Amino acid sequence: MEQIQIIDSKNHVGETVKIGAWVANKRSSGKIAFLQLRDGTAYFQGIVVKSEVPEEVFQLAKGLNQETAVLITGEVREDTRSKFGYEIGITEIEVVGESHEYPITPKEHGTDFLMDHRHLWLRSSRQHAVMQVRNEIIRATYEFFNTNGFVKIDPPILTGSAPEGTTELFHTNYFDEEAYLSQSGQLYMEAAAMAFGKVFSFGPTFRAEKSKTRRHLIEFWMIEPEMAFMHQEDSLEVQEKYVAFLVQNVLDNCDYALDVLERDKELLKKYTQLPFPRISYDDAVELLKKNGFDDIEWGDDFGSPHETFIANSFEQPVFILNYPKAIKPFYMKPHPTRDDVVICADMIAPEGYGEIIGGSERATDYEFLLEQIRQHGLDEKEYSWYLDLRKYGSVPHSGFGLGLERTVTWLSGIEHVRESIPFPRLLNRLYP
Repeated sequence: MEQIQIIDSKNHVGETVKIGAWVANKRSSGKIAFLQLRDGTAYFQGIVVKSEVPEEVFQLAKGLNQETAVLITGEVREDTRSKFGYEIGITEIEVVGESHEYPITPKEHGTDFLMDHRHLWLRSSRQHAVMQVRNEIIRATYEFFNTNGFVKIDPPILTGSAPEGTTELFHTNYFDEEAYLSQSGQLYMEAAAMAFGKVFSFGPTFRAEKSKTRRHLIEFWMIEPEMAFMHQEDSLEVQEKYVAFLVQNVLDNCDYALDVLERDKELLKKYTQLPFPRISYDDAVELLKKNGFDDIEWGDDFGSPHETFIANSFEQPVFILNYPKAIKPFYMKPHPTRDDVVICADMIAPEGYGEIIGGSERATDYEFLLEQIRQHGLDEKEYSWYLDLRKYGSVPHSGFGLGLERTVTWLSGIEHVRESIPFPRLLNRLYP
């Protein structure tokens, strides 16, 4: 007899199969026991009918505790009443691992309690669905960049320099030297782009921000492409095509997970329509001021309420172009006709989810970059290798970084970014 995964049950309707699973919940109504089962691929209903099985099997089914691991045998049937669409008529049950007093019950629990039990909370249906969306975004990311001629390059996690300053970095001793946990692989990706043309990285980054907002994590994952011989306008086209590709693949391959999350699929479909709208930083400030945001002045960075209002003025993700030079990192290319702004863009997600992409065209002039490094109080020696890129065959190049967890949060339609990563690292949370 074949042992299958729940997700494959649609291919075995009418067959007797064996499935390894955990009991997520159970109920009984006299002569029938209903088991909600999960095996890591989906949730699935098992039915044990007293008149169709030996008495010991029926009593075993009625007595199973939450999260007991079992091997069940039975016939796969269609079930149009469930989100999954299939069920199994159980004839045999083998207990593999017992479970007693499982702490996360079907009742409501507080967030701190659930976070303390994150290692178990991951088993719940909504958390499981979010992780499936996350997995699909990762899979589709590799497909997009691999099919578009990018080479994956892995930048270091320990660095001696900081692309956006050291104030929000985790410091560590690297033998007799100072080192930091990486906040971005971008500078290294610029070097890789000069060797391979089009590259991308995917890895963890760290920000020592003392922030408790629903958009921030201490440790998160970034996808950072970098492209040689490419100006910002071309980069924006890559960015919107990439995001639309992610949305479409989540729609195509996460139908069950989106149903569990009760995500509006018609709304998600709007986010695949290109091109995405664009608004300059200048016009965004004016838009805010005309709509009662008296706290914003030209030169200020946008906060969450500002980004939300701007995003809600459009029906798709929106690019905000050309921010003030003073609030952006040293490596961005200056605007050709203005001294006060740089050639950059942030992509703001709809529905109040904030910035999911930050990108720019990179400065290529050696003397300009050297002066910027000095003005920002950075160590010239630490950046000598980066300056070398402008001495030996420098070309126009652009890149961007997409925050995986914010994208997962947005596409899943969940409230807080902490649920978008398996084991979140938050201010005052390092467990489990």
